[in-house]
Amino acid sequence: MKHALIGSLAMSSFLLVSMSAATAQHATLTETELMNQLRDAAPAEIIKDATILNMDAAGQMKPIRTGTNGWTCMHSHGVPMCADAGAMEWAKARTAKGPAPQKLGFIYMLKGDQGVSNTDPHAAKETADNNWITTGPHVMIVGAEAKNMMKGYPRDAKADPATAYVMWPDTPYEHLMFPSK
Repeated sequence: MKHALIGSLAMSSFLLVSMSAATAQHATLTETELMNQLRDAAPAEIIKDATILNMDAAGQMKPIRTGTNGWTCMHSHGVPMCADAGAMEWAKARTAKGPAPQKLGFIYMLKGDQGVSNTDPHAAKETADNNWITTGPHVMIVGAEAKNMMKGYPRDAKADPATAYVMWPDTPYEHLMFPSK
């Protein structure tokens, strides 16, 4: 069971960070570098007992520590993050272009991101019309159940990342973004 869970987490994490196989290049971090990058990406009590995944040179996520709290932390293409089980399931569905799971998920990205399209959940790079947005430190609430919480939050394609907003509005993967600073 333990090995199946680690394998499932590793696959979900790989899917979370997968890019076009033809263009992806992966930086490999030592365990020390990874832990330094993860520091302050989420509350210390989350990271302390989380499963930690590290990406190898081939782009495969490998567990370097099995956690006990249901959270998974990783560094993906320059972005350290920690996600709960619901968020990992959501990320796997998004990458596979499958239906968003019903359960809620939560993601800490307290060091911010490097930018993403606010209208196309599958965009790999900025284009003139995909409303690229870079959000500083934030948390995300994901999954189809999160839709019940979205009333009243801005759904603009050109969102203001300094305020709470709905990312990827009107797609199966729409979710809430909450800046934390």
